[in-house]
Amino acid sequence: MLQKEEILLIVYFVIVIFVLVTFVIGFFLAFQKRKNKFLLDRIKAEKKFEKELVNSQLEIQEQTLKNIAWELHDNIGQLLSVTNIQLNMLLHTTPEKNHSQITEAKEVVADTIQGVRSLSKILNTDVIQKNGLVESLKIELERFNKLKFLDASFNIDGEIVLIKNEHEILLFRILQEFLSNVMKHAKANKLSVDLNFTNEYLLIDAEDNGVGFNMLEKTDSSGMQTMKGRADLLKAEFSISSKIGEGTKLTLKYPINND
Repeated sequence: MLQKEEILLIVYFVIVIFVLVTFVIGFFLAFQKRKNKFLLDRIKAEKKFEKELVNSQLEIQEQTLKNIAWELHDNIGQLLSVTNIQLNMLLHTTPEKNHSQITEAKEVVADTIQGVRSLSKILNTDVIQKNGLVESLKIELERFNKLKFLDASFNIDGEIVLIKNEHEILLFRILQEFLSNVMKHAKANKLSVDLNFTNEYLLIDAEDNGVGFNMLEKTDSSGMQTMKGRADLLKAEFSISSKIGEGTKLTLKYPINND
């Protein structure tokens, strides 16, 4: 049998080992906790920085668009109006045989003035805030139809729900970017935009019947990234689907109660 001193020594040794193991485990757990907290704080800081960066970029873009809208309305619009007045004066001082040509020129200038005014409206953030998402989309699609770019249709389902002004602007800019891409690249002759208001979501579908593109090919489209960035700010589900020869479709699911 072991002597009493040896038993006590073994017990002390076991206790020391236990304390050391407990200390090591505690230290490791504390280290992991601090490490995880540090990583979470870092991720939050990066996300906050990215959000602030996107917000700053969007503010700059909106201010630029507003300046362009003012320039179109105040300067180019006025110059076109003066041109129209001068054509009116010319109509009364030229031989009658030239009247038809001057009248045609007046009609072209009048259509251009109307187009410039419509364009300035959909570029100006203040006007979009005043008109709201639905009316702004109507103006944009009517502009396409008047210019005979393509046959654009607009459909609304459900009862229209009020949305925050800043969110309406972001939603409109997403759709405006998509419509711009349709005009530039799609070679489409038909376009449809559908808004479906439910109690929880605004579901948006925009689709063209253009040439489409290969989704498997990577693109560095800044427009696509901008649309995705704005959708992320809205906490909205966003997707683009396309097939060559079958057109392109945008789908957006925006949560109505979005704080």
